[in-house]
Amino acid sequence: MIFRGIQIPAGTLKTIFRAFKYPNYRLYYYGQSISLIGVWVQNIAMGWLLYRLTGSALLLGTVAFAQQIPSLFIMPFAGVLADRFNRRKVIIISQAAAMLVAFFLAFVVLTEIVTIPMIIILAAVNGIILAFDTPFRNSFVPDMITQKEDLGNAIALNSSLYNLARFIGPPIGGVLIAWVGEGWCFFINGVSFLAVLACLFAMKVEKQKARLRKASILYELKEGISYAFHYKAIRYLLMLVMFSSFFGLPFQALLPVFAADVLDGGSELLGLLTGALGMGALTGALWLASRQRVHTIPVSIFRAALLFAVALGVFALSPVKLLSFVMMAATGFGMIVLFNSTNTLIQTIADEEKRGRVVALYSLSFMGITPLGSLAAGWLAEYIGVPWTVFAFSLVCIVSALLYGSRVKVVFRRVARKIKEL
Repeated sequence: MIFRGIQIPAGTLKTIFRAFKYPNYRLYYYGQSISLIGVWVQNIAMGWLLYRLTGSALLLGTVAFAQQIPSLFIMPFAGVLADRFNRRKVIIISQAAAMLVAFFLAFVVLTEIVTIPMIIILAAVNGIILAFDTPFRNSFVPDMITQKEDLGNAIALNSSLYNLARFIGPPIGGVLIAWVGEGWCFFINGVSFLAVLACLFAMKVEKQKARLRKASILYELKEGISYAFHYKAIRYLLMLVMFSSFFGLPFQALLPVFAADVLDGGSELLGLLTGALGMGALTGALWLASRQRVHTIPVSIFRAALLFAVALGVFALSPVKLLSFVMMAATGFGMIVLFNSTNTLIQTIADEEKRGRVVALYSLSFMGITPLGSLAAGWLAEYIGVPWTVFAFSLVCIVSALLYGSRVKVVFRRVARKIKEL
């Protein structure tokens, strides 16, 4: 097959998209492909609206904090529930709730009654929905994939989908902001949820086995935390994700400042920067989807963590648009390989009965930790500026990557031993 002048072996495409042989996964993928573009259109519009109204980096960090902090408190318990309840039904409810929030946000912006406190509250409501949705959605993937060897491919394709949307959605959002304003971006996101809801209803998933528990939710939560802490491979992976999330991911909330003040652009430039990040992440996700050897992933995680940190540091101090685009792409590649590979390893080696809780801890390690980092970055940026804040945080990420690298042999041995048991 020839794609844009490049000869791609048919076997390579078959390897990359092998999870498509599962009908339910195909439906899930198609529905999400539409919905996630809408989500990224909304994300770009939200950041631009807030910065246009306030011009404050601190408030950008505050809204990111409000949207992500619910994960810190809700997600661990949601992980326990994901081991008990029907995952597809809960995902349907959470996606419908997110759709209603998008429509309400569109209404208050289009009628010009929106206020900063209202934006913060709606961001927090979205965060609560996401905190419930994420453990169910991540642990739902193995329910659609009947063969364990295809799980890593399905997770990688999920990531490629997310980052394809990150690549396509922000430039569309940037243009739409300039043409029709932020309100219609929120409305478009609301409409996009209809696609994923239709596909979820169309699925024919085998009834999830009942997970009857005599123990309390708190006991099972403690059991899941103890399991992850004492499993060295999982512990080292979660620690790396926590440091990379706290100090690495907050840059995304500050991108409007880079676009407007550092690089002297507008909403279109913000969309292009986010699109470059998505392009690099999409490339990383497709690269992962083409790989079949799970035992090589621990080393790939180390290299990706190092690339993510170094590229972010260069981007932070770059005054040149072209260099910034390149570094955003490299940051996106390292970021997605780091987080997606960690997700794949954890879901592969975790015991089935504890999968929901372990996945919740993984999700908590970046979604629950990132808002604290975003708030810290927004506060520090008020004193030393956004570029130097992101650069200082990138140095901490480099140190955390090197510390993980010193333990990568332990992770490799644990993963190899688990694979032999499968």
